[in-house]
Amino acid sequence: MQQQRFHDEYFSREYRYSIGIDTKLGGKYLSIPVSNGVVDYEEYYALTPMQYDNFISDQAGAAAFAESCRRREHDDLLLQKPGWNRGTPV
Repeated sequence: MQQQRFHDEYFSREYRYSIGIDTKLGGKYLSIPVSNGVVDYEEYYALTPMQYDNFISDQAGAAAFAESCRRREHDDLLLQKPGWNRGTPV
């Protein structure tokens, strides 16, 4: 049985983001939902341990970071690079 790579520790329905642990690499992430018209999926952005700890307790800070990810300001932090048909945030 294959282990799930991304394990959500926190989810905000209001601000549409998740915070969790990358079980493959051992790092932390914040993810946002996206859609490319064919499939809905999540984009995962690497967090430092300090960001993870802050965002778990600071929903406003996490929501602001998620919004900047939606504006593609943190593409350098993507854990999985998007393909040619990259989705748009939902």
